[in-house]
Amino acid sequence: MPQYHWEDFKVGETVEFGSKHVTREEILEFAGEFDPQPFHLDEEAARHSILGGLCASGWHSCSMLMRMLCDNFILDSVSLGAPGVDEVRWAKPVYVDDVLSVRRTCVDRRVSRSRPEMGLTRFSYEVLNQKRETVMTMVGWAMYGRRHPGAEVED
Repeated sequence: MPQYHWEDFKVGETVEFGSKHVTREEILEFAGEFDPQPFHLDEEAARHSILGGLCASGWHSCSMLMRMLCDNFILDSVSLGAPGVDEVRWAKPVYVDDVLSVRRTCVDRRVSRSRPEMGLTRFSYEVLNQKRETVMTMVGWAMYGRRHPGAEVED
């Protein structure tokens, strides 16, 4: 039985979770498959780039965020997917041996007008490195099943 339903996400609530160690091998593997730019694939080229060293693709950072979201609450929820992402920003490079975590803030929520058994929740995510620097942000809506469809909503 899933633990999290739409009702469990309250506007203003912030939680932190996750721990993802970023390895050289993962950076090279992801870049080789999906983002083969030299600063993601070649340590020498990366050293001479504006980034100053081998770093993960921004899309790899998004994928690592998604994994931490799944591991820490989505797979234990009544997730119904998402209509899209409103914004993604890559604030700092993610380097080999960085350790990433997530800060999630619920910024808005509402019951679906067309499907009352579903609620929409807007989250703001910050991906932090081991120095507590924000390396990435993402904002978007997610859809969750309601524990009590049709019940009055209290905020």
